[in-house]
Amino acid sequence: MKIDLHIHSKTGSDGNLSIEEVFQEAKNRNIDLISITDHDSIDCQERAIALARKHDISYITGVELNVTFRYPEKDKAVSLDFLGYQFDIDNQELKNKLRVIKEHRKTRAHQILEKLNVEFDKEGIDRFTEQDLKNIQDSVDGVFGRPHIANYLIEKGIVKDKQEAFDKYLVKCDVPKYPLSLAEASKLIRNAGGILVQAHPNDPNGTSLVSLTHDLDEQTKLIEEYMLEYVDGVECWHSRHDENTAAHYIEFARKHSLIMTGGSDCHQKPMLMGMVDIPDWVAAQFSGKKWSSLQPIDKI
Repeated sequence: MKIDLHIHSKTGSDGNLSIEEVFQEAKNRNIDLISITDHDSIDCQERAIALARKHDISYITGVELNVTFRYPEKDKAVSLDFLGYQFDIDNQELKNKLRVIKEHRKTRAHQILEKLNVEFDKEGIDRFTEQDLKNIQDSVDGVFGRPHIANYLIEKGIVKDKQEAFDKYLVKCDVPKYPLSLAEASKLIRNAGGILVQAHPNDPNGTSLVSLTHDLDEQTKLIEEYMLEYVDGVECWHSRHDENTAAHYIEFARKHSLIMTGGSDCHQKPMLMGMVDIPDWVAAQFSGKKWSSLQPIDKI
């Protein structure tokens, strides 16, 4: 069977396809089990459940939460991602917190644009106005983030691509994200009946443990010392994990009886959905759970 438990949509965050198009593509690619894990958003989960039934695809509710993790040994705060699965989409505590995070994203966008204008002044580029901000917001179907600002910089001809947008402006002009702690993220997901999974721990290009160390043994030691009580699983298979990384984290997960997940982290730029080879037995970890009746996973 084909499995992809890490997919982003345009409807919920920064994917390139709407939630309807994601499911159609999944059907076209014969993917049997998926999860939409939009950034800090569960707004499209109810629609996803309905679409999964329509297309006869097994589905697990999902979300990707950005966490501010403070590493005690270096007194350093780093940004890490964690995946929540199989939670109750109607849980009010979770919905309220995500609403707060969404509002913070809007405030953050204003602050980033203010910093961009300082850079534009230095280069003789016309400043972004409130109308520019509205234009960016109007382009967003899901959760507002820096990729949407990057798209607008490209549209205005200020940069040629997203890489240049981040390298030249968006890294320098960044503003801290909402400071969600790992303990709070874990509580939110578990109180909603779900599980929390460490996302792409060795992703060289993402918000991962690579920001602290490239050594796999040191990564898992760090999880053991500071994160293990808050997580229920680890994402072993990922589009930017090599075979050595996957094997290391499979061994680590088995040692600590953690759930093992995997996914493409697909934003459809390019289309990677279903391209990560994930063992069939991964699906069985989600069957028979007390909360599984919330999702149409009867095929698993």
